[in-house]
Formats: sequence, C-alpha cells, structure tokens
Amino acid sequence: MDLLNTLVEKGLRRELPSREEALAVLTTSDDDLLEVVAAAGKVRRQWFGRRVKLNYLVNLKSGLCPEDCSYCSQRLGSEAGILKYTWLKPDEASKAAAAGVAGGAKRVCLVASGRGPTDRDVDRVSKTIGAIKEQNADVEVCACLGLLSDGQAERLKAAGADAYNHNLNTSESTYGDITTTHTYADRVETVRHAQGAGLSACSGLIAGMGESDADLVDVVFALRALDPDSVPVNFLIPVEGTPLAGEWNLTPQRALRILAMVRFVCPDVEVRLAGGREVHLRTMQPLALHLVNSIFLGDYLTTEGQEGKADLDMIADAGFEVEGAGTTTLPEHRGGGGCATACAPSAGAEAASDGAAASARTDLVTVRRRGAGTDLAPNA
Repeated sequence: MDLLNTLVEKGLRRELPSREEALAVLTTSDDDLLEVVAAAGKVRRQWFGRRVKLNYLVNLKSGLCPEDCSYCSQRLGSEAGILKYTWLKPDEASKAAAAGVAGGAKRVCLVASGRGPTDRDVDRVSKTIGAIKEQNADVEVCACLGLLSDGQAERLKAAGADAYNHNLNTSESTYGDITTTHTYADRVETVRHAQGAGLSACSGLIAGMGESDADLVDVVFALRALDPDSVPVNFLIPVEGTPLAGEWNLTPQRALRILAMVRFVCPDVEVRLAGGREVHLRTMQPLALHLVNSIFLGDYLTTEGQEGKADLDMIADAGFEVEGAGTTTLPEHRGGGGCATACAPSAGAEAASDGAAASARTDLVTVRRRGAGTDLAPNA
C-alpha cells in the first residue's frame, strides 16, 4: 500500500505526514489492519526497539473535583460510585508507589483531582516526591495536578519531579462540548509552564468521546506542535454516573488504527497506551505493543486495570521486554525535546465512520476498590 510505505519513510525521517495521510490511516479497512500495524511497528522499532516502559498511577486525592469534564468520574456532579478521599500522606503515597516500582514500573505518576493545586498542595506533593525518591532514587516521578499557576512548575522541578502531565484530550474546536469550566488554551498554557520549568512534558488525548476523525487528527497534530516527550492515548472508559456513560464508539480495530495514526504523526516520542485499553482493545492488546512503547501497569485512577502479572506476561509473550531503570526512554536526538517541523492543525467536519457500531461492554468497567485510599493491596 503506497500510503503505508510513504508513512513509514516519513516516520523514519521524523517528517510530519500530511493531514490527509493521517486521516487515511483512520479510514483503512479491517482487511488492511495488520498491514497498518506492521507499518507503524517499523517506525516504533526504529526509535524504541522492542522496549516497553512501565508507568504506575497513584491517585493522591480522589473525587470531589469542581471541574465538569464530561468523561471523568471525579467531576462536579458525578454520580459514579467511586472511591472518594482527601490527600494521601507522603508515606502512604510512597508505599503505594513502591508497589508499582516493585512490579517493574520505571515512572510513578502522582495524580490529584481538582482544577489546579494551591501552593499548599504543591508543598504536599513536594514532600511526597521526596519520600518516593528517598525510597527509590532512580524512579521517574510525574505530577498531574491540573492547571498550574506561575512558579508552581519550578517548585515541583526543585522538589525532584521529572515530568508533568496535562492532556489536551480532544480538538480545540470540540473542547467546549466536553468541558466548560476551563478552556483548551488553559491546558496548552499549563503544558508550556511545565516545559518552561525544565520538566518533561506529558500530554495526550482521549479517544471514543464521539469525536470525528478530523477531531482526532486535529488534537494529534496539535500535540505534535506542542512537542511533549510523552503522548498518552486514553480510550474513554464510559463509567456509569458520568455524562458520557453511553458513549461506546470504539472497536478494537479502530483503537489500533488510532494508535497507528498517533505513531505516524509522533514517531519518536513516548506513545503510551493508557486508560481504557482493557475495555476497548481486549484480547487485541498485544498488537498494540507494536505501536506504543509505554503502558500503565495495574489500575487507573478510579477503575481497575488488568492484573499486573498479566501485563508482564503479555509483554513477554508478544516478544517485547520491559525497559530497565538504567535505559533512556527517548532517542538521543530528542534530548528532552525537539520534534521535527510541526504543522498547524486545521479544522475539519468529516464524521467518523468505522463499520459496525461497537457493543457496550459494561461488564469490563470495574470501579477501583483496592490500592491507594483503601486497606487492600494495590494491583501492580
């Protein structure tokens, strides 16, 4: 297929595909799916070999968020029956993080619900980072605390944080349909705050919220222009009690096409398979390892993930290897930033079309009842 040959050549050169080429990946047929995966896999192996980086989430504060993000079970007005608790103490968070590190995680992601941290919250998280680094000096720590104010990113960096996560989630043109309590521009500004402070930027998207193919390409092109080091790709987990509980728009095949498109547009960044992989990829998860070079181990913020041992078995059985603590994730040429020439996204209106509608697999959505905020052992 000429399209795939062109995309591989561009990916190996770190050259941005055209918008039309990215859209074409999303509209390839199921009959061509393995060819698409194989092509994107060549780009993935060029920059990351067969290594898979493991990341582990610690939810420092769950629920009771004042923001109205439609996809989130912690949102204002959420009726989801999730765990709700205030800030974990540094030793509690450190203990939770240690479970993930023991399971093979190279990065610990500290997440707290809310619009953004107060200065007191930054102090809390700084102490938690110190406690984690004291136990595991080599572990990477990424903070995800919402919108940052001036100087907060610098304080997190000084406390030992390595990275900061703040996702764009969806295209600028549709952002107001998903969230009204803050803007797309607010999110972009926070990522730039993190980059300006010398933190490794982590910013990605959520697919499956009813967006069009054009929206997906727009947000991925915007991410390419923003140039984070890590791009997590989440697939919506339609949790009962949230406005998007009825959005079951993804098939395993479409999820793989989305991951392939992200890899072609962002060939040399850490593409992380994040929330929702178990719900939407299901038994096809191993194929995704040919497209991504990073996954979350164990559970997510408010829902349960695949058992940690099953993750490790999947990686080994698929012929990949867990990335060790002494290995640098990103290719040498990035040096913490600097993708190839970016292309500004343009708005589009074409609707998503993906064959048969996906069936609702509500049986695969399980609210987290273990780990941080509970007396039960975490999944790692």
